[in-house]
Amino acid sequence: MKACSDGLILTIDNGTQSIRALIFDLKGNLLAKSKIELEAYYSKKPGWAEQDVKYFWTHLAQCCQNLWQQDDVIKNGYQNKISVVSLTTQRGTVINLDKNAQPLRPSILWLDQRLAKVNRKMPWYWGLAFKCLGQSQVIDYFRQKAQVNWLSQNQPEIWQKTDKFLLLSGYLTYQLIGEFKDSIGCTVGYLPFDYKKQQWAHKNDWKWHALDIKKSMLPELVKPGDLLGYITESAAKLTGINQGTQLIAAASDKACEVLGSGCYEPSTASLSYGTTATINTNNEKYIEPQAFIPPYPSAIPNHYNTEFMIYRGFWMVNWFKKEFGQSEMLKAKKLSVSVESLFDDLVKEVPPGSLGLMLQPYWSPGIKNLEAKGAILGFGDVHTRAHIYRSILEGLAYALKEGKETLQKRQRKKITRLIVSGGGSQSDAAMQLSADIFNLPAHRPHTYETSGLGAAINAAVGAGYFVSYEKATEQMTHIVETFLPIKENVVLYDKLYNTVYLKMYKQLKPIYQQIKKITGYPQ
Repeated sequence: MKACSDGLILTIDNGTQSIRALIFDLKGNLLAKSKIELEAYYSKKPGWAEQDVKYFWTHLAQCCQNLWQQDDVIKNGYQNKISVVSLTTQRGTVINLDKNAQPLRPSILWLDQRLAKVNRKMPWYWGLAFKCLGQSQVIDYFRQKAQVNWLSQNQPEIWQKTDKFLLLSGYLTYQLIGEFKDSIGCTVGYLPFDYKKQQWAHKNDWKWHALDIKKSMLPELVKPGDLLGYITESAAKLTGINQGTQLIAAASDKACEVLGSGCYEPSTASLSYGTTATINTNNEKYIEPQAFIPPYPSAIPNHYNTEFMIYRGFWMVNWFKKEFGQSEMLKAKKLSVSVESLFDDLVKEVPPGSLGLMLQPYWSPGIKNLEAKGAILGFGDVHTRAHIYRSILEGLAYALKEGKETLQKRQRKKITRLIVSGGGSQSDAAMQLSADIFNLPAHRPHTYETSGLGAAINAAVGAGYFVSYEKATEQMTHIVETFLPIKENVVLYDKLYNTVYLKMYKQLKPIYQQIKKITGYPQ
């Protein structure tokens, strides 16, 4: 193990709503941070979510350059003390490059809801196998959601010119090191990937029949913690990162959040209030969170993240802020305080349970609830925007509690600790109601930049600063505050969860199906 005084780690975290350049030391302290808010996507048609490819690289470079211009960074000479770099990004955003590595079209983001047609039969033996397993609908959904199939059907001229088909992590890696490589830990999406073996699928795998793609179009995969390559001269000029600096493979933002929260054992769950809200456990074994839904690659090599997710989870909070919280946003800017603190004041106006206002947070459909929509039940003339806001937080926590119960059954190990990360972890209200709804202590890490910290841990282990991920997490992750369940709130939430929330989807499903039948939305 190297001496812990050696070097600093630069992590680049390209999320959905912002990009951050973060400098960590080997105790997990965040020494400096640069952040640029992103336009998450633009939409040419309802349900589409796209972004110009070069937008990501341009903002990554600018974010790094902004970091080097900060007074503390200059004063302490941090730029030349960076010993290693790691990268983590949003999951499932895909990019088409031609033979000259130039983008052929805008990237398609993970939020995109377009669907391809299932216009070709699978080989008879695979079709029979899926029918016998009762999974034909799941396989069809996989084929419909796969961007490669939509592109080959709707933009064949672009697909024919596509030489490389990359995730955002693979594209940014190419820009940094000049090689088509990506981390196994970033490989999440509708691709021919073998989640159990954590490699591209075998040539006889059914996914090659389900997807219109060739293996030559995909990057070389590298384990988290292994060397991807070295920062090139051209990348150094644009970003200000020293040429020749090692780029160590990290993982996707959610996988890095789990690691950066210190969730090493399956008894400790990472509760993430991010754009996608998730509850995650780290496992050595391949454990599917739901039948035929794979666990994702962990940021720890040869491990798995068994995950339950709510699409557009904490995005709903940002939607609320935009639609109903302009006064708080302006006030926060004027007073130079966090907008979360002002919204916490809003939550405190409302008792637990939001006076019966119940929210089901299915703002986007998922694979197990294809026709789902969001719902808010129980409105009365007593309810205000404060009640709506609290019901959003409570609805997300109910949904994630349901996920926790599913994970416990699947992994056959009880979850006894919650570590909360993501933007929502900055809210005391979200922390407390999470403790109350889960009836577990909710721990707040020393930094809410847990995805960046997880990537820094990958870099620290990969560079030889620690002999294991267990040792690295012990040194680099810390709990600073714990919210304990309040007994009377636990009793109230338990009744609402069991007698109301768990029945909502089942009761509303036929109505959702009729809405879809009449309007055609969601597809």
